[in-house]
Amino acid sequence: MMLRRIPITSVPARVVLAMGLLALTVIGQGPAAHAASATAPQRILAIGGAVTETLYALGLEDRVVAVDTSSTYPPRALAEKPNVGYMRALSPEGVLSVGPDLIIALDGAGPPDAVKVLKSAAIPFETLPEARDEAGVLATIRRVAALAGVPERGEVLAGEVAADFAALAQLRARLPAPRSVVFVLSASGTAPVVGGAGTGAQAMFALAGVSNAMTGLNGYKPAVGEAVLGADPYAIVLMKDQNHAVSDAAVKAMPAFAGTSAIEAGRLYRMDGGYLLSFGPRTPQAARDLAALIYPELALPPLPAHAANAASTPSATGTP
Repeated sequence: MMLRRIPITSVPARVVLAMGLLALTVIGQGPAAHAASATAPQRILAIGGAVTETLYALGLEDRVVAVDTSSTYPPRALAEKPNVGYMRALSPEGVLSVGPDLIIALDGAGPPDAVKVLKSAAIPFETLPEARDEAGVLATIRRVAALAGVPERGEVLAGEVAADFAALAQLRARLPAPRSVVFVLSASGTAPVVGGAGTGAQAMFALAGVSNAMTGLNGYKPAVGEAVLGADPYAIVLMKDQNHAVSDAAVKAMPAFAGTSAIEAGRLYRMDGGYLLSFGPRTPQAARDLAALIYPELALPPLPAHAANAASTPSATGTP
């Protein structure tokens, strides 16, 4: 197998080491490995929670050779598979050390120099756009399945998830006028970092039938200045992940939320960040669970759990 020549002065020393490791990996695989890879990849590196969740939902757990830190579902993925680190801080040598024959990554994987080296290597490196709606979720399922050589499984799973989205739309039709909600990603001092326009949080709000109180901001930004004046959210949604945890007391003390309906009524709700924002096969269930928190009086029924693997779906918590 021939590797593309890369000028030695154009890459750092650690990348040169990574390329040497790649050569050893390819040599070590032998003819049998190449014969297998000619039919379907057998050692897939999944970078991005939605990629990993989709591969497991397709029944391809045995072909996943490693994952990244965002691959929190199913929980056994991170517990049992090698972890190549944060998807935006990949190391070429770390990636190559697990011997993948296919890398599937979400858009945003990086840093750019590392991705450039990996894409120049002899291992297929496929990048998928991050889904933000039903069409995107179904496209991800079909693309991952096609790359893994099981397009027929992809069609089955996509059909099941499409049915879940249809059931979600029926639930959404029962909702009253959208209630205004804020998503808090993290806190920087007394200023919460919230999800504004164009974020995954806003996309999930749309699926759940709620409105984003922070559309005056673009992206994930601190809730300060004129953009947040006059915002009176009905509820505040926070992540319950340890790395992003913000206490209720801290939220109540934030000037951005002082005197709001959410604070006065104690409507602070927490959801698993990966479940809420990964946009994998469980997206309809996540949207339904969010809607159930914001509209508790409707007692919304659960959706079918087509995409839930043997591991249980993380729950949403809060006081209606």
